[in-house]
Amino acid sequence: MIEVKKEGILLSKTDLEFENEGVLNPAAIREGNHVHLYYRAVQKGNHSSIGYCKLEGPLTIVERWNKPIMVPEFDYESQGVEDPRIVKIDDLYFMSYTAYDGLNALGALATSKDLIHFEKQGIIVPSISYAEFVRLVNKNIKIKEGYYSDHQFYKLQSDPEKYLLWDKNVVFFPRRINGKLMFLHRIRPGIQIVSVNNLEELTYEFWGKYFTNLHDHIVLEPMYAHESRYAGAGCPPIETKHGWLLIYHGAEETDKGIVYSACAAALMDINNPTKVIARLPYPLFSPEYNWELIGEVDNVVFPTGTALFGDTLYIYYGAADKRIACASISLSALLSELLTYKIKDEK
Repeated sequence: MIEVKKEGILLSKTDLEFENEGVLNPAAIREGNHVHLYYRAVQKGNHSSIGYCKLEGPLTIVERWNKPIMVPEFDYESQGVEDPRIVKIDDLYFMSYTAYDGLNALGALATSKDLIHFEKQGIIVPSISYAEFVRLVNKNIKIKEGYYSDHQFYKLQSDPEKYLLWDKNVVFFPRRINGKLMFLHRIRPGIQIVSVNNLEELTYEFWGKYFTNLHDHIVLEPMYAHESRYAGAGCPPIETKHGWLLIYHGAEETDKGIVYSACAAALMDINNPTKVIARLPYPLFSPEYNWELIGEVDNVVFPTGTALFGDTLYIYYGAADKRIACASISLSALLSELLTYKIKDEK
C-alpha cells in the first residue's frame, strides 16, 4: 500500500456572498514556486462561480481574491461554472469546467494567456438528448448496458427527449500527443477519450459517429469495489517516463450512501493513452476525517488538481463538497507500486 499524507484543510468558505455555502474541487497549476488554484465557489441557492487563490510553494496561501475570477455569463451556465481543471498546451492555458443551467451539466472550455483573463470557448461536449444518445449507442451491441439503462438521473425524468446527456469531468492532456489535442470526459459509468486536430472538429456529425462506436473510446470502466458505481476523470494526466499518470475518482454505493474515493489509478501509454498499462486495485485515499465525511455531500474526496515539488506530488481535492484539502505522496513510490499491477488491455 502507498503511504499518503493528508495535509489537511487548505481552504474553507468565507462570509463573502459568492462562497458562503462552500468551496471545493480546485484546478491547480504550478508556475515557478507558485501554485495557482481555481476553485468552485458556491453561494446559497447552489449557484457556483470560480474563485482564485495563489500559493507560495504547495501549501501556503499568499493571495486570495474577494470576488470570483469567472462567473456565469451565458444561458448554458446560468446556474453555475463548476469543477474546473487547468493545463497549459503550447502557450495557452486551457481551463475546462462544467457548465450548469439548473437542468443540464455539460463540459465547457475557457482559455487564457496569463492565468487571469479567460475567454470562454463554449460547450465542447455534445448537446444531444439522452434519448438520442441511447439510440446512437444501441446501434452497436458492444456497448455495456450500464451506459444507457442505469443512469439514475434520467430514470427520474419524465421526458428523455428533453433532457440533455450529462457529459462532465472534461480533462485535457497537458500537451499535444502525435499532433492531436486529447481530453478525457465522463459519461457514466466510465471514462472516455477524445482526440482531434482542433476543437472545430467537435461537430454534431463527429459526436454521432463517436457514440455509434463508443466502445472504441472508453479508456477506463469500473473494475474494483471502490469504483463500482462509476468512475470519472480527476486531475489532468501527469507525464512520467513510465506513461501518463491518471488520478481519478471512483464512486461506490454503500450502506452509508455513495462514497467517493481518489483512485491513483492508472498509467496510460505515453504515445497512445487509450492503452492502459497499469491500474491500482485499491483507492489511493478515501474519506476518513470529519471534514471529508460530513459536509454538503458526505463521504467525498474528489481530486481535481496536482502540483509536483521534487518527488512529492501534492493532490488538491474537494472534501465533502464543502472544503478544499490537500494530500501528498511520493511520485516515485506511486509509480513503482503501479507498475506491480500491470494489465494487458482493458478493452
